[in-house]
Amino acid sequence: MKYKRRLTLSWELSAGILVILLLFSISGHAQQVPSKKSVLKIMESANAYFMNKWPDPGASITTNTTRPSNIWTRAVYYEGLMSLYQTDPKKEYEQYAVSWGEKHNWGLRGGATTRNADNQACGQTYIDLYQLDPQPERIREIKASIDSMMKSGKINDWTWIDALQMAMPVFAKLGAVYHDQAYFEYLYQLYWHTKTVEGGGLYNPKDALWWRDKSFVPPYKEPNGDDCYWARGNGWVIAALVKVLGILPKDAPHREEYLTTYKDMMKALAPLQRPDGFWNVSLHDPDHFGGKETSGTALFIYGMAWGVNKGILDVKVYKPLVIKGWNALVKDAVNEDGSLSYVQGTGKEPKDSQPVTAVSRPDFEDYGLGCLLLAGAEIYQLKK
Repeated sequence: MKYKRRLTLSWELSAGILVILLLFSISGHAQQVPSKKSVLKIMESANAYFMNKWPDPGASITTNTTRPSNIWTRAVYYEGLMSLYQTDPKKEYEQYAVSWGEKHNWGLRGGATTRNADNQACGQTYIDLYQLDPQPERIREIKASIDSMMKSGKINDWTWIDALQMAMPVFAKLGAVYHDQAYFEYLYQLYWHTKTVEGGGLYNPKDALWWRDKSFVPPYKEPNGDDCYWARGNGWVIAALVKVLGILPKDAPHREEYLTTYKDMMKALAPLQRPDGFWNVSLHDPDHFGGKETSGTALFIYGMAWGVNKGILDVKVYKPLVIKGWNALVKDAVNEDGSLSYVQGTGKEPKDSQPVTAVSRPDFEDYGLGCLLLAGAEIYQLKK
């Protein structure tokens, strides 16, 4: 009897060990870095869908009205395309971007006098293409626009946080091209006004997240009584900080400010990731139009993966979150034809462009793809 009992205990112990080992195995497998081949395949598939749908990069975009294709939504796509090109430098990618610039005569919506960050977003790609082939016409208008802003001395243009992603990298890129600190300094003044002055400051250091604009600063609340932090809006800020940090010299005067804000935001976002790997559109009220959302999720993955790749973020903490998020996008957001699901359409808060589902499509398909390509380029660089 004792022998039989001993055998039973031995079997139970062995079974328990096997279960533990299996769980570790599953966990380890789930957190393995995706192969470069698989990541590139996803990026290529999603991009091919878009390029095939829009063979003429200069064609106007018609949704509720007709707009030129150098608007901010398309500019974000080209930011992603240039990241894909840096990952896999195919001539067709460069040429597609060059054709876009040429179709618009390298101009901005609103012309050289525009101060609107949305209109200036296309300048990011114009400057990138100038650096590949320094033809003066490629950056003449975007430089004139930024120089005009700087001459005015006015620093309260960025009244919504999306503007940070659209324009901050433009100032930083021009500063790098011309080796001119004035661009870096004026960039900081605009950013600092948005962060600390606009509407009393659109950044809440307590939660390390940003209100989209002053209309969402308390007393405005979400249905659960918490502050309204829109996922994609905070994603735009992350993208802006990542790009600027990647451009600024190591000894730039305000680099530490950007880096501290970036790290604080990463800490705030990590525990807000959903069990399925996505983030909700409302970061502090998961029941307010809760559900999977691709654009904000991709931007957060982009920011976290960049920090891991640069050795800024703790690999053990953030790498599993990055991989979990990317796997979620691949599994649920990227369709067989390369189109994307769960992309919230344009707007400024969780309730806009709802419902967001597997079969819904946003009013613009371009910026969601741009976010995915930015994330993919950083996932591609993750070390095993």
